[in-house]
Formats: sequence, structure tokens, C-alpha cells
Amino acid sequence: MSHIYQPVMIKRLLLNKGVANKKEVAQDILSYDFSQVEYYEKITSNMVGRILRKHEIVSKNKDIYTLNSYEELSQDEISEIIEICDRKISEYIDKRGEAIWEHRRKNRKAVSGSIRFQVLKRAKGRCELCGISKEEKALEVDHIVPKNLGGEDSINNYQALCYTCNANKRDTDSTDFRDLEYLYNYRTDNCPFCTNKIKPFLENNLALAFFDKYPVTDKHILVIPKRHCKDYFELTQAELNAINSLTIMVREKLLSKDVSISGYNIGWNAGEDAGQTIYHCHMHLIPRRKGDVDKPVGGVRNTIPGKGSY
Repeated sequence: MSHIYQPVMIKRLLLNKGVANKKEVAQDILSYDFSQVEYYEKITSNMVGRILRKHEIVSKNKDIYTLNSYEELSQDEISEIIEICDRKISEYIDKRGEAIWEHRRKNRKAVSGSIRFQVLKRAKGRCELCGISKEEKALEVDHIVPKNLGGEDSINNYQALCYTCNANKRDTDSTDFRDLEYLYNYRTDNCPFCTNKIKPFLENNLALAFFDKYPVTDKHILVIPKRHCKDYFELTQAELNAINSLTIMVREKLLSKDVSISGYNIGWNAGEDAGQTIYHCHMHLIPRRKGDVDKPVGGVRNTIPGKGSY
């Protein structure tokens, strides 16, 4: 058993004399999901309770809400107000329909279990925004660039967010994604990586890996975003995801071809004073082998002569 889902469904079937529809099973599962309760607790505190308190309809003491002047209401008045509430709820649902739940509803195709596993594995089981563990809060697979703003269904455009960060993400990103397709297809005429016909070693939708023309070691690889951007600090999160996953694929393929590789130097040059000469962001993946230098201690620290040993 990988989750509570199976026994919950079996229990429902037993209670229903062997037959149940999917809505009944889903409602049973929901009854165990504390994360949904916590989400609506925040809604209660930040929206509902605040507005009703402002209009002096309710008061609050810590986590307890009290309906003001409840003791003064007759039973008939209570019944009448409940009827009014039911009518208002029905009117609003009739007017807005399913749109009122769009902030929580996954109205696009579900992320497959295998992709979800890869996203959570890449995130090490933690929210990629606040860092909380999946053991403390339920994690959701979120589109970095929202679907309604042009985001694609790609592992490079997915991130693991706890339900709180995912809910709060709405309306907090001021990035203009209207020209997203143009952004990722951007090239320049004076960039050797944009204009040369590069033979890829491996690639995915947003990144490209190829052999360095002037290798430091055998099978020295460059990994670049397909979009033209200056350096590491201009990469989008989706491009970082793409470069990271592509780098892992490159490593695996290199190891399958060359068993002498025993280590790597991985590095980015950002700016002229850091040694950058081509201003299309690129990452060096430099294979290392035992004995290729006398003293490998310090690795990238040797970028500054004499700083390798400390």
C-alpha cells in the first residue's frame, strides 16, 4: 500500500454493499486530507472572518469565532437566516458556476504519476519555494509558467510546491508571459551559439548540449539555453530545470561511452572579469580522470592561481 487511497475505497465499497461511484470515494479520501482543511482555515482567517469581523457580524478570540448577538435570536429567526444563507449560496453558484472553484481545481489534464514522481524526486521531497518537507505539508506539482499564460506541460515547467505556496503563488508574479513563445525563441545575429549550426550531443525543449570546440579535457561539453541570454543570472526557472535535467542525461551518456571518467568540473563564467568571452549563457561540464593533473585538490578554486590549496 503506497497511500491511504486503497483501504479508503475498499471501506466505502463495503459500507455501500459492494458498489460506489467515484465521487463517493473521492469525498471519503477528502475527509482524511488535512491539507485541504488547513487551506480553508487560511481562507477563513484571511478573507471570510476578516470581512465579517469588519462588519461586526462576528468576533474572534484566538481560533474561535462567535456570532455577535446570537443569544438575542429566536429559533424562527435562526431558521430564516439559515434559509437566506442557503438561497444566497445557490444564487451565487447558479450565477458563477464552476468558476468559483477555479483557484483550486485542476481543470487541465492531470500530471501523470511517473512525472509527478520525477518532479518530487528532483525537489528532494520539499517545497521548492519555502523548503517545507512533504512529511509536514502535502506537495503539489505546479506549472512554473501558468497554463493560461502559455506554459507548457513539460517536466521543465513543473515545480514542487506545498499547497500553501501554490495557493499564494496566484497574482504574485508580475512577469509578463504574453510573449513567452517569442522569449524562448529569441536569438541574435552576432552570437556564435545562435548563428552557428551546432551539432547537438543531447537536447531537450529548452536546452542544448554539445562538445566544446576548444576542450579542456576529452569530451568537454557545453550546456546552453536555446534562448539567447547573457549569463546564468538571466535564466528562467524553467531553463534551469531544463539545463539540470539535460546535464544529468549527458553525464549518464558520457559514462556509458568512457569508463575512464571519474569526476567532473562544472562551471559558469558570468562577466568579463570572470573570464566570460561568449555572451550566450553556457555551462562547462568538464570530465576529469584520475591522474590528469598532479594535484587536483581545490578544483574550481584553481580559477585563481594559488587558491586551490587551503
